[in-house]
Amino acid sequence: MRWDNLRDDGPGALFGADVVSRTFDTPEFRGITFHEVRARSIVNRVPGASRMPFEWTVNPYRGCTHACVYCFARRTHGYLDLDTGTGFDSQIVVKTNAAELLRRELSSRRWQGEHIAMGTNVDCYQRGEGRYRLMPGILTALRDHANPFSILTKGTLILRDLDLLRSAAAVTDVGVSVSVGSLDEQLWRTVEPGTPAPERRLDVVRTLTEHGIGSGVLMAPVIPFLGDSPAQLRETVRAVAAAGATSVTPLALHLRPGAREWFTAWLTEHHPGLVRHYEALYADGAYAPKWYQRRITRQVHELAAEYGIGPSGPARPRRVPEPAEQCAEPADHTGGVQLTLL
Repeated sequence: MRWDNLRDDGPGALFGADVVSRTFDTPEFRGITFHEVRARSIVNRVPGASRMPFEWTVNPYRGCTHACVYCFARRTHGYLDLDTGTGFDSQIVVKTNAAELLRRELSSRRWQGEHIAMGTNVDCYQRGEGRYRLMPGILTALRDHANPFSILTKGTLILRDLDLLRSAAAVTDVGVSVSVGSLDEQLWRTVEPGTPAPERRLDVVRTLTEHGIGSGVLMAPVIPFLGDSPAQLRETVRAVAAAGATSVTPLALHLRPGAREWFTAWLTEHHPGLVRHYEALYADGAYAPKWYQRRITRQVHELAAEYGIGPSGPARPRRVPEPAEQCAEPADHTGGVQLTLL
């Protein structure tokens, strides 16, 4: 594998030569290899041409055991000479010095305290985080420097760090967004086989909200012909509202190179009758046609209004008030959310 001279999501972020590969003989990690590396930098600048509504990211892992068949980050495994299919799901790069590096980079005179987004490439609360525990150190560094940040996740493990999130929110802007594209159980089990059930993710939203951390839902991806019927959209938005989400933002499936091939193979196996429909829908590129995106957005926003949650685009998060402030200002209990787009 090409560890040396590997650019990692931004200029100057290179892996060192020392790599330790480990396997663990436990049910949750069976068949997974973790490649422990010492990264040379951890704060990555988002390319200027990106559609992301933020400029800086931190990604403590590469590869993801969530195994989402549509994940756009799959092609990044090709840079390591690793398979972008099952290899992406089972060969996980762990940047063991992520917290140490972040603390050093936040202390640099060059750093201006810009917003940092996490979970925008692969999930920082995927299964391996339970063993490696990189996020507590990362959150502590961000809190100690009062640096604003946001997290996008499908993982329930974020609740382990609830106290850290609350203490960070007392000194800086913190946003959390949970990804739930559909409540369809059969669809979830086949397209996101390594993730917690959608209902469990909505429990995360509920718990965060109850503890003063307002959480939005990124309804993503909405999968054409499989998860986009009016009844499915209504069921999902109703559940999102019941969980107390501060916002719901739909995002139609997009299929970039790397993910497109893997998703097409999955589609051919599970829904062969839809292959031609997808070829037509995505004939012009990675993104669904504007008319389709607008239709989904309109339907979700109408449902959100019906169930009492307003549509939301990327927004600057607000600081979650201290408990004493919550008593003094009862109208400001929900905090805010920085929505991040996959």
